[in-house]
Amino acid sequence: MKKFILLALLICTGLLAMNPAVNAAGRDYIYIVGSSTVYPFATVAAEEFGRSSGFKTPKIESTGSGGGFKLFAAGIGIDTPDITNASRRIKKSEFERCLKNGIKGVVEIKIGYDGIVIANAKEAPRLRLTRRALFLALAQNVPNPDGREHLVSNPYRTWKEIDPRLPAFRIRVLGPPPTSGTRDAFVELAMAAGAQTFPWLKALRERDKRKFKEIAHTLREDGAYIEAGENDNLIVQKLAADHTALGIFGFSYLDQNDDRIQGSIIDGIEPSFENISQSRYPISRPLFIYVKKAHVGTIPGLKEYLEEFLSEKACGEEGYLADRGLIPMPAPERSRYRTTATKLEPVLSKKDF
Repeated sequence: MKKFILLALLICTGLLAMNPAVNAAGRDYIYIVGSSTVYPFATVAAEEFGRSSGFKTPKIESTGSGGGFKLFAAGIGIDTPDITNASRRIKKSEFERCLKNGIKGVVEIKIGYDGIVIANAKEAPRLRLTRRALFLALAQNVPNPDGREHLVSNPYRTWKEIDPRLPAFRIRVLGPPPTSGTRDAFVELAMAAGAQTFPWLKALRERDKRKFKEIAHTLREDGAYIEAGENDNLIVQKLAADHTALGIFGFSYLDQNDDRIQGSIIDGIEPSFENISQSRYPISRPLFIYVKKAHVGTIPGLKEYLEEFLSEKACGEEGYLADRGLIPMPAPERSRYRTTATKLEPVLSKKDF
């Protein structure tokens, strides 16, 4: 009899190991990880969902987009997230890791747009920056100030050295770590765009994209750029205490703290709801959530949570997430991704990269 019971236990264990989605049924709440930028939106939607649906409020961890994809791609089952929030699109390598670990149904859902702001304390002068100035201020290596077409170790110590119209503040920028989607978007939309204002670097991009990326995406490590973690609220607090520092984070944090901080003008455009929604602000990007289709129907409330998040009352033009700083998608896009959330189609495939 003991041998029979042991054999039965081994068989059941084996079946659970072969079908991790069944194993996931042991969890009665939704588990979400990912972007610190999407975190406040997902949290508000989760709280509303918990109040109104009868399901448990989802558990959400702010791990950064990169950290979220790493956890999400680990496999199917109770110990892995159902959703990861992202302030950038999933990378090919991250999707391939999903496939390698048995996740064949990854659904990509856009939830809206966001701008990346470069902010400082309201008591300080409001800066008028360009993407060129941001590249020169923060890149590890920059074009020689004497005009010759070669790189030198970044010599700039103050903003005024880059542009005489800027204050003589020491360059000190608090920003996200490498795991952050905000950092990925910042180096691509601000730094790389600034580098391309130099014709010879723009030509290099066409000739050798890898070399150009190494130049444009590598931030200096001499104290001018300070990795401040994934907690954007902490950056806001530090800016209020240090009036010469700047901080990089999503527009929603500026929107929620506009009594204490102000966004810099970038290439002549103010970071505002209207300018971001109309694609005028130069440093803006889409926001996403990624869902494991295999967990839907197994984790209680997962499909209903998606319906809440993508509902018009949440992410519409007059939705409660717009009040928190999310820039709504145009109506046709909202309808498209609401259908994606309802049908959980299409799932990503290799041809999407």
